[in-house]
Amino acid sequence: MQTESSRVTTGVQGLDTILSGGLPQGRLYLLEGPPGSGKTTLSLQFLLQGLKQGERCLYVTLSETAEELREVASAHGWSLEGLHLFELGSAEDALGNGRLQSVLHSWEVELDETVKLVLGEVDRIRPNRVVFDSLSELRLLAQDSLRYRRQILALKQFFAPKSATVLLVDDLTSGADDRDGQLHSLCHGVISLERLTLDFGAARRRMQVQKLRGVDFVAGYHDIAIRTGGLEVFPRLIASHHHDDFGGETLGSGVAEIDNLLGGGPLRGTSTLLTGPAGSGKTNVALQYVWAACERGERCCIFEFDERVGTLLARAKALDIDLGSHLASGLLEIVQIDPAEISPGEFSWNVRKAVEQRGCSVLVIDSLNGYVAAMPQEKQLMLQLHEMLSYLNQKGVATFLINPQHGLVGTMSTGNLNVSYIADAVILFRFFEAQGRIRKAISVIKNRGGAHEDTIRELKINGKGLALSAPLNEFKGILTGTPEFVGDSASLLAHPYAG
Repeated sequence: MQTESSRVTTGVQGLDTILSGGLPQGRLYLLEGPPGSGKTTLSLQFLLQGLKQGERCLYVTLSETAEELREVASAHGWSLEGLHLFELGSAEDALGNGRLQSVLHSWEVELDETVKLVLGEVDRIRPNRVVFDSLSELRLLAQDSLRYRRQILALKQFFAPKSATVLLVDDLTSGADDRDGQLHSLCHGVISLERLTLDFGAARRRMQVQKLRGVDFVAGYHDIAIRTGGLEVFPRLIASHHHDDFGGETLGSGVAEIDNLLGGGPLRGTSTLLTGPAGSGKTNVALQYVWAACERGERCCIFEFDERVGTLLARAKALDIDLGSHLASGLLEIVQIDPAEISPGEFSWNVRKAVEQRGCSVLVIDSLNGYVAAMPQEKQLMLQLHEMLSYLNQKGVATFLINPQHGLVGTMSTGNLNVSYIADAVILFRFFEAQGRIRKAISVIKNRGGAHEDTIRELKINGKGLALSAPLNEFKGILTGTPEFVGDSASLLAHPYAG
């Protein structure tokens, strides 16, 4: 294994993390992907990083003009000053009168002369980093796979003694039958970029390191995004790589009756699922825990998929919960998420930043429906969600997951989610009928962290906050999803509008 001191940073933080510090220096690498996947952007970031470190960098372009490259750089706010651009213009400019001879096939002359011009420029500049864009032009000039492979091998042997780190860019525009798969074996490493078009929303991009000799890299697919300022890579989250020692104390909400449902409150390092129909009080209970944590001086974060931040703050204020002051102090962060514009990998990366950079100890995801919408590959939902929750648990974060059930009154079903698999505790919310009114009920149906109440209590929400009744014993229809109270009305709380 090479040490980090012999690595070349790529200029993309997430990619360097995947590569365990960067690319081994002085080797030949293949960067492949279809048009629009981010190859040119990544190549420019790679070279600009070298310029920042005082290195000589060369961009050899056979397919794009220098003006097109400057436009790409300008769109990201970059300057190419100091970067050597070598552009092969028309064949007449590159080959002169060689095209007029008739003894050899024109493509034999063009390939040899093209490579000779490129290598001559390398000898003149003696760069530390080189990007060769693109191999498709060489493949077309070579005409057959054997000649093409020999030419790439000659390039590798040419650069070997020069200690230059070289990126060969392949746009994969030639047909699958024309591609030479043996090219992977010639290169020290292979990075593949992909662009996926979904039925709705922005295009998704992802990458994987297919091989990298001598480096223990993070395998698998990693989501990427192209934003103003460059390409961002979001490394795949591996929970087992992250663990902090923390105490297993309970998390208080400031409302003793709610804490008693879970034997004192949810434990740190556990996830709690709040499930029930819309309007049954799930978000309000989560906000109560967030407010209490902020009052203790803890940092909290709410990832809001479904509701506007302004609406959330107004709702909290109506409960006499002042979140605005904690937002201003920096103890609370509310992140508005657009599920049509974010990938699961980027969301996990945002969660990591909240925990590792801001020190978040209480985290709310509102709601799981929005999280599911951000992940069209439904088969991967449980694995990614489980990995993220495992990470949060190992970091000692108390996580609250809000799961709105279908329908106005809800059912006992939790949809496609395996509750026992993803959550340590489950709090169930229900509507029930009594005295001609629709009321709210709350109960705990699971708690891995210890004992919990097995009773049903009425939940009251008004301008004074949250309140719970004594246990209500006389119900019918609980398992049908529409409980009806048939007991003594004296056990019920006063109606919210009555005080």
